[in-house]
Amino acid sequence: MSTAVVEGKTWGGGNQPLKASYGKMMMWFFIVSDALTFSGFLAAYGFSRYKFIDAWPIADEVFTHFPFLHGVDAPMYYVAFMTFVLIMSSVTMVLAVDAGHHLNKAKVTLYMFLTIIGGLIFVGSQAWEWNTFIKGDYGAVQTKGGNILQFGHYTEKDGEQVFKRVAVRDFAITTASERTQHERKNGLWYVDEAPLPPYTVGEVVEGLEANEDILVRTQIINEEGEKTVLSRAESLRQIKENGKLVVEGANLKVNEYGSPLFADFFFFITGFHGFHVFSGVVINIIIFFNVVLGTYEKRKSYEMVEKVGLYWHFVDLVWVFVFTFFYLV
Repeated sequence: MSTAVVEGKTWGGGNQPLKASYGKMMMWFFIVSDALTFSGFLAAYGFSRYKFIDAWPIADEVFTHFPFLHGVDAPMYYVAFMTFVLIMSSVTMVLAVDAGHHLNKAKVTLYMFLTIIGGLIFVGSQAWEWNTFIKGDYGAVQTKGGNILQFGHYTEKDGEQVFKRVAVRDFAITTASERTQHERKNGLWYVDEAPLPPYTVGEVVEGLEANEDILVRTQIINEEGEKTVLSRAESLRQIKENGKLVVEGANLKVNEYGSPLFADFFFFITGFHGFHVFSGVVINIIIFFNVVLGTYEKRKSYEMVEKVGLYWHFVDLVWVFVFTFFYLV
């Protein structure tokens, strides 16, 4: 007597593994791979900061601006506002997905619109923050060794002596000497010189000598968690002997706030996240118009809203980590 062995099926999930559609599964695969990418970037940032921990810029001194409030010291206020707006846009996206489950076109349209507005506010705010970061506010002098020397004076606040930053433009003494910027038509072909700095080191030295209350602060952080302030004599000596270039703001080469690596990571990671948010806004706009046209109402399914919602929540979650690494820690 022969027996027949019937081979059982090894897959029983049908066309919806884990009870998720193909589209949702692919979105989750993308989110996981993108999360690994951001993790690598943030890990590299963490290692670099640990290596240069004694000279890393202090976030409370870098991100102090607020739109239309020039001169007001508001550390981290605008960044907190940006974070709040992005988190609230995630809430409206949840409400849009829930309305889609109930096939409520009107509510899906409203909440998708609010999500788009929140995303646009965040992207616009990030562009403003970049512009402010690039322009700078106080300026500094870069030494021959690549370190940054900032300026300020002590002032009394709540009965304590507090070091207050002073902008280079407020004390530097400009001279009538003419400076010519190299152009490719003169000298070496196809070679342009970088834009000339707003002031020379000599003009800064003259201004420093004329203002006895101004001191130099290095980028080195002391045991109290504050930048090291030099004595008057040492301030003059450092500028005269080691001063190389006057810098304002930050770019991929120099950074008035401290280590150039801080600016490099800031532009790269926040820019990469900003690109994700901008892409999410564009996708949300496309889905929004499909909702208005009734595309998903005809299908009796708003799953596309749910899929783009997964991406939007991921973008919000990543910002929480970026916000923690760059602004809070």
